[in-house]
Amino acid sequence: MSELRRRMLADLRIRNYASATQDMYIRRVRAMAEHLGRSPADLSREEVRDYLRLLSEQGASRSTFAQVVGALRFLYAITLDRPEMVPDLPYPRETRRHPVVLSPEEVVRLLNAMANLKHRTVAMVLYGAGLRISEALALELRDIDGDRDVITVRHGKGDRDRQVPLSGVLLTTLRTYWRAYRPEPFLFPGKDGQGPMGKGTIQKAIRTARVRASIAKPVTPHVLRHSYATHLLEAGTDLRVIQILLGHGSLKTTQRYLHVATERVRSTVSPLDHLASELNTTA
Repeated sequence: MSELRRRMLADLRIRNYASATQDMYIRRVRAMAEHLGRSPADLSREEVRDYLRLLSEQGASRSTFAQVVGALRFLYAITLDRPEMVPDLPYPRETRRHPVVLSPEEVVRLLNAMANLKHRTVAMVLYGAGLRISEALALELRDIDGDRDVITVRHGKGDRDRQVPLSGVLLTTLRTYWRAYRPEPFLFPGKDGQGPMGKGTIQKAIRTARVRASIAKPVTPHVLRHSYATHLLEAGTDLRVIQILLGHGSLKTTQRYLHVATERVRSTVSPLDHLASELNTTA
């Protein structure tokens, strides 16, 4: 491991960046160094900008481009103490897209199409508690509190812990699952039993179930989380409460669900309707 890599990794850990973010930032910086054949500490602003232009020309996705910029901003502003480099590293403009949301009927069809109890239980946690896939797979038995009807999420984004409600239906399913598998300590262990199940296993199971259920929309673990949030909003749950349940750091992130909560839109009564009894409709 190079000295620069050790310094950057130490800086990330001191600032309590998630381990996945640490790994991703290190990979992005290493990829640039390998491509240019030089240490990032020796590069000029123009050389870094040329590298970013190359990524754009090669069709790098917005998320990939943003990861590279985030990694380089940290490297130059924090580890190398060269803040003059940062203004030349702009994030790509965000494309606003409404999240894909399943209807309640589609959620039922998807879950019923999952024959494997373990995979189905994970999917029910994703939808029933609104967890990210990484959060669901990191759950341990101690995180399920059936007496208080809460799930403790200990590995949330930004390493923030939170608690979410544990529904009665989900608790019943979890008990059935536990009796069948007896997992320990992870709720959803991988094949070796030493760590949690891999994300790819659930992603594949959900894709297969989508086909079996004849659902035209793309379905991923995150779509189940989107659906949880949107269905809560349509049921009248306050947006601030949804923000807390999802573990969003900003209410702005949660507000995007306002655009897809069709039931809330359809149920909104126009102020004109309140005047109906007083209006002269014969004119």
